[in-house]
Amino acid sequence: MSDLSGGTTIVVGASRGLGHGIAIAFAQAGAPVVAVSRTAAEFPDFPGGSGSIRSELADGGEAAVPARLIDRYDPRTIILVGGATPQMRPLHEQTWETFSIHWESDVRIAFHWLREALLKPLAPGSKVITVSSGAALGAGGSPLSGGYVGAKATQRFITGYAQFDSDRAGLDITFSTIFPKFAPTTGVGRAAIPVYAAASGLSEEEFLRPQGPLVTPEIAGKALVELAQANAAAVAPAYLLNGTGLHEI
Repeated sequence: MSDLSGGTTIVVGASRGLGHGIAIAFAQAGAPVVAVSRTAAEFPDFPGGSGSIRSELADGGEAAVPARLIDRYDPRTIILVGGATPQMRPLHEQTWETFSIHWESDVRIAFHWLREALLKPLAPGSKVITVSSGAALGAGGSPLSGGYVGAKATQRFITGYAQFDSDRAGLDITFSTIFPKFAPTTGVGRAAIPVYAAASGLSEEEFLRPQGPLVTPEIAGKALVELAQANAAAVAPAYLLNGTGLHEI
């Protein structure tokens, strides 16, 4: 298990939801954290020699942002959580703008940060973790969320491409994709769960019951800290994240 205090962790999309919980968990584990978000967020203080959180107000999807922040902070861990909230409506009620929003946010963020991690490159032994969605693992997709599932699946593909390029160039950077199941307290969960429950003729409680233990920001933070601390040789390319933690895919 590595000591996270020895290198900066950048969390992109840290103002709310899973990203907020992940940033706090890394700071609690002793890491200096840079929390990147477009809107300001409040974080607790971390006294007693533990880590710290420094906020950077920036759009993680802008092409110049990754290079600027990687040059400034020289991170050893980068976690990509940022993205848009789905526009929950049937396909015929979508516009191209609402349908494609996740390609212009979630995929764009992953593309620019993965690209810059290779171009810099990050120091040997660094880790980059892309947080996708458990919906991207289902055969039926997500018919009420437009292009969301396709975009989240693409995040997995390009994270794998980054690992291929790292291995080919001998960079010793580890890239992984995480697929969280429903997290009711996050922005995505709050948007999706009522709509899918209603479409199934169920209450939200009835809809969620078969899902098993649910993901929270705290559970996500603990799981990703453990992944960041793990020996690179033991890290898998992809994991499902549910309420009991990470499960290798």
